[in-house]
Amino acid sequence: MIRPLFLVLAVFVASCGPQPRIEMVPDETQVTATRTVFVATNRAFEDQSYSAGRESQLDYTRFEVAIPPVREVGEISWAEYRYDPETDFGVVRADRYGSAGAFRSQIRRELQARPVADREVVVFIHGYNNNFASGLFRVAQMAHDYDTAGVVAHFSWPSAGNPLGYVFDRESATFSRDALEVFLRDLSAAGAERILLIGHSVGASLAMETLRQIRISGNDAVLDDLSGVVLISPDIDIEVFQTQARALEPLPQPFVIMTSRQDRALRLSAGITGRQNRLGSIGTPEDVAEFEITLIDLSAFEGGAGDWANHATFATSPSLIRLLGGFPTFGAAQEESAIGLVPGTVLTIQNATQILLSPVLQ
Repeated sequence: MIRPLFLVLAVFVASCGPQPRIEMVPDETQVTATRTVFVATNRAFEDQSYSAGRESQLDYTRFEVAIPPVREVGEISWAEYRYDPETDFGVVRADRYGSAGAFRSQIRRELQARPVADREVVVFIHGYNNNFASGLFRVAQMAHDYDTAGVVAHFSWPSAGNPLGYVFDRESATFSRDALEVFLRDLSAAGAERILLIGHSVGASLAMETLRQIRISGNDAVLDDLSGVVLISPDIDIEVFQTQARALEPLPQPFVIMTSRQDRALRLSAGITGRQNRLGSIGTPEDVAEFEITLIDLSAFEGGAGDWANHATFATSPSLIRLLGGFPTFGAAQEESAIGLVPGTVLTIQNATQILLSPVLQ
C-alpha cells in the first residue's frame, strides 16, 4: 500500500504548478470587470504579503480583483513572469483595515448600499493547498462566474500552499476555529442578518468544527444569521461529520453538501486516513439520513482547467456553471423545488435528499 500511495503523491505533485502571487494592475491598464472581496485572515503578514505563518489575531483587508476578459468560465490564470490584463487575474486596489471596528463599519456600509434582497454576506473558506493569492482569485472567480449579488467575503486560513503540506493544513484548519468564529461574529455585529457560509475541502471541515464550537458555547445567536451552509467536496470523515452535525442540530437551512464519486483528491485523502470514503465522495444518503440535508452529486461532471482531480468541479466546470446559471439557492430539499432548478434524479431517504445532477445539451 505504501508504494502506490507514494506514486500517487508523485503524480499529484508533478501536476501542480507554482502558486499564484498578488500582481497589482498598472494604473494605466483598462480593466473591464472587477470583483470586490473582503478578507479576514489569520495568516502572518511577512515581507509585504500574507504567508503560511499562523497568527492568533485576525487581519482585515479589501481587494478589488480584476477579472480578465480572455478566459474560459471557471478558469483562473495569473502572471508567471509579466502581468497580461487580457488573460491574468490581478489586483486593482488593496486596502488594509487598522481595526476590526473599521472593517465592520465598511461591511455595514456595503450592506446598506444594496437592495434589501441582496443584503447577504457570502463567506467562502478555501481548502487544502492554497496560498493567499490562489484563495483570493478563486473566490473572485466564483463570485464573478456565478454572478453573486451579495457582499463577497473570504476567510483565508494559513494553508501551506504546498501539495505535500496536507498534515500541516489540517492542523492549521484546526488552529483557525477561533478566528473563523470571531469573523462570523464580526459580520453579525456589522448587521449581516443573512450569512451564506461556503467551505471547500479542508475548509468545509473548518466550517463544521467552528459551527459546532459556536453551538456548544451556548452563545450561539450568530447561527440564526446563517442563511445557509454549503460544503463543497468536504474532506471530512463521515463518522466525524455525524458527530459534528448532532452537536450542531438543528442544522442551519438550507444545508447543502456537494459530492462527487470522481473526486481523486478525496480518494487520496481516504487512502492517507485509512478510510474508504470521505463525506465529499459519499455515494448514497444512508450515512447521513438522520439529518435534514441536501446532497448534490456532481459525479457526471468533469473539473475544468487545472482541476485534474475533480476536486473543485463546482468552481471550475464550465458546463456545471452554465447549467446552474447563477449561485443556486437550494430550499428545504423538497423534490418539486429541486427538480425545478436543475435536471437530475432526486432520491430521499429519511431526512436527507440526494440530487444527482445530469449534464444537458446546450
